[in-house]
Amino acid sequence: MKKRMMAFIGVMAILATPVISQKSFYDFTVETIDGQPFNFADLKGKKVLIVNTASKCGNTPQYKDLELLYKAYKSKLVVIGFPANNFMNQEPGTNSEIKEFCDSKYGVTFPMMSKISVKGSDMHPLYQWLTRKSANGVLDSEVSWNFQKYLIDENGNLVGYLKPSIKPLSDEVVMWVTKNRFTQEK
Repeated sequence: MKKRMMAFIGVMAILATPVISQKSFYDFTVETIDGQPFNFADLKGKKVLIVNTASKCGNTPQYKDLELLYKAYKSKLVVIGFPANNFMNQEPGTNSEIKEFCDSKYGVTFPMMSKISVKGSDMHPLYQWLTRKSANGVLDSEVSWNFQKYLIDENGNLVGYLKPSIKPLSDEVVMWVTKNRFTQEK
């Protein structure tokens, strides 16, 4: 009888335990390059392109096309840059130096966030969400280099990612923004 009672109590404890829902894209608040809070919940209804950026990389000229993409589709797309120094020290600057570089060299008007880590033991929680299927519910990935692009739909769902070599104005990006067509590379 005692064993049955303990088993019953165990089952009841499991049933009474609240289900912890996974964190949503819209639950994140990050810090802008100016140190202000930026709440992703404010982006509901828009597509979001998350890009880890660097000022001293062969892909750095993508800033120009990211800006053109942002300006062309601003009503339905937000481009968000996250400076990161995870690859060969290609983003060594401070937030103010990065902001000055983006403003003066590329006229960046899309939201730029504070410098973070996109891989390793100090990976930012947003990038943990972006790269782990257990968190995002879609896929596992690894940030392979600067200017990898993560695509978030209008409902805050991860759609997929594009390798750093894929340009911001590529057919893959434009078709996703305009026609909701995207096929994840394998």
